[in-house]
Amino acid sequence: MLSINSENGYSVARCFLLLSLMPLITAKGNDVESPKKILDADKPPSKSQLDLRDVVFVIQSQRNSFHVRQAEKLRKDLLLQTQALQESPPVILLLHTLSDNEGDWSILPLLPNLSSQFGKNSSWIMFLEEDTRVKLQKLHEVLKKFDRRKEWFLGKPLHDEESTIIHHYAFSENPAAFEYPDFSAGWALSIPLVNRLTSKIEEEPLKSDFTIDLKHEVALYIWEDRKGPRLTGVPELCTIPEHNPRAQYCATTVSSRSPLCGQPVKSDNIFVAVKTCKKFHSDRVPVVKKTWGKQASLLEYYSDYADPSIPTINLGVPNTERGHCGKTFAILRRFLSNHVPNTDWLLIVDDDTLISLPRLQALLSCYDSSEPVCLGERYGYGLGQGGYSYITGGGGMVFSREAVVQLLASGCKCYSNDAPDDMVLGMCLNALRVPVTHSPLFHQARPEDYAKEFLAHQTPISFHKHWNIDPIAVFNKWLKDDKHTEGLQKNTKDEL
Repeated sequence: MLSINSENGYSVARCFLLLSLMPLITAKGNDVESPKKILDADKPPSKSQLDLRDVVFVIQSQRNSFHVRQAEKLRKDLLLQTQALQESPPVILLLHTLSDNEGDWSILPLLPNLSSQFGKNSSWIMFLEEDTRVKLQKLHEVLKKFDRRKEWFLGKPLHDEESTIIHHYAFSENPAAFEYPDFSAGWALSIPLVNRLTSKIEEEPLKSDFTIDLKHEVALYIWEDRKGPRLTGVPELCTIPEHNPRAQYCATTVSSRSPLCGQPVKSDNIFVAVKTCKKFHSDRVPVVKKTWGKQASLLEYYSDYADPSIPTINLGVPNTERGHCGKTFAILRRFLSNHVPNTDWLLIVDDDTLISLPRLQALLSCYDSSEPVCLGERYGYGLGQGGYSYITGGGGMVFSREAVVQLLASGCKCYSNDAPDDMVLGMCLNALRVPVTHSPLFHQARPEDYAKEFLAHQTPISFHKHWNIDPIAVFNKWLKDDKHTEGLQKNTKDEL
């Protein structure tokens, strides 16, 4: 019996295979692959050999219809580039279609699935965000530089300038020492690393914990306190605009435009609810009025005390030191009542949220208000064990009218007035199978709490907290209506 495990056996097997393919050599038509192609596919891979079909692309897509269209657009572009290169098409997966597991977006619960399907016949898993722009040939050349038989974690490095709450003050002695990937540039795991991480996950189930900044948490899990690889920075993975002259050296870039899909939503079609309390009436409310409050057509302040000088509205819910579930659900009920104008959109913010309403109006042009839309910065709880996602409240929570209707009709309610409103809403949305939609333009923390290079390619919509900052100066620097929103209406045909 012949074996193809030895070098001599493999050569003999090739001879028999060539003889069996002789009829195909003389066959006519374009639908028959050449014997050379078939033999090459059967040949064991070498260190340097890497076909595009050895790369599995995972687009970090979301279930909302706008995001599905964006992901499909990227998938189509990748396939067209493959066709132009006359290569066999790679596997391209849309993350939101892979399973019904809510935790898939946190990546780690997804790895066993990827290892099972591609752990033996692929070399790389390449993760892309929906708006990542890819030059496929250059990316192929980049991946060829790395020995795919080894463990690799590739990306564009970010690091903290100072220890930050969103990273649980990790590496407080030297925050810049730890690097994590900017997902916007794309990032990659070699299959040997995926397979080892899968073994670890199967032996030690993922903890039921919070998911706050996914890119940092994935990097920490892979590094495993020096037991695993650190992120390897790849200069060709870029976040500069795609039309920047320097982008010619890049394998990936980002869109240079702010999200806009048509005419911005009119300001009188967004009802703004500001949560406050008596002790902040003279401190935080004036900041809202001096900054973004002037941009709102319909805005009400909700408090535990009715102050006609602001004015504030007392919803009959006592103030609580933590959570604000009772107040938030009173706002949801008021939004559907005849006490306020009928609008398609509801924005709920804290009194120390800083936000750009013109940028939000532009972003909402991409969403269908007849769908149940819940939009903001997405966090997760217990995603490794099922769990649920939620929109973190400080950065602003945006709801379509349909989403509010479905939430209240479901019987969803607070288990106490001081329950965490954003998490209770997340549990209810998860039960309803209504997707929580993430936008990286909303921020739960201050600009200082994010890597400079991460913010450099953004047009942020919101930040949160007044702690140790001048909130008016922060608004003027980061969120004031400026070049980011100039000419938006001129470019509607060229936008998303």
